[in-house]
Amino acid sequence: MSGHSHWAGIKHKKALTDAKRAGIFTKLGRAVTLAAREGGGNQEFNFKLKLTIDQARFANMPKENIERAIKRGTGELKDGAEIEEIIYEAYGPGNVAMLIKTATDNKNRTLGDLKNILTKTRGKIVSAGSVSFLFKQVGNINITVPEGVDPYELELKAIDAGAEDTIYSENILTIYTKSENLQKTKENLEKEGLKIRNAMIIYAPLQKITLNQQDKIDYGKMIKALDDQEDIQEVYDNL
Repeated sequence: MSGHSHWAGIKHKKALTDAKRAGIFTKLGRAVTLAAREGGGNQEFNFKLKLTIDQARFANMPKENIERAIKRGTGELKDGAEIEEIIYEAYGPGNVAMLIKTATDNKNRTLGDLKNILTKTRGKIVSAGSVSFLFKQVGNINITVPEGVDPYELELKAIDAGAEDTIYSENILTIYTKSENLQKTKENLEKEGLKIRNAMIIYAPLQKITLNQQDKIDYGKMIKALDDQEDIQEVYDNL
């Protein structure tokens, strides 16, 4: 059930340059704004906002940036065009199915940039419904496994907390839940004293494919270019 999520390049990256950090903060700020606009500015009553704020803090986004993003979402601060979330469907090299989530203040610019990136890396945008049926929404939680802790024991705790599936790799325990159970599972894990790296609703592939070596190289170039485009929030695929 594991989907492969490229969340704006913020996971596992250290020593970011100022330019890269600014780009990441732009992506995160837009995510916070969208969450606040959707469910209000109080994270105690808006679980999606709480998740995006947690992600922003994990990336060391300044508190004042987060607060400004919340105010943009609630309408308290008006300093630019309204941010809009759009999910595009696409195929990449080797017919990788892709859902590309964007947050933009200019959808024509974003679509043009996206088409340009995909065309240069052997991909193409397809019509709505062509790819989305290959995915389902699930809850996704990542926990760093402390040194000396048995990941198997953490997996058992995760199952007790409401996990449907777990994957352990490179000191990270990835937990999958039903989307409607994400909040409860996260809270149960925190009661066990476990530190959550991030938690979010993702699109997981119903079936996965593999690529040949050249397609992997081309797809890696595509992902790099997509990560560098500030309007693109997340990319989900069926690898």
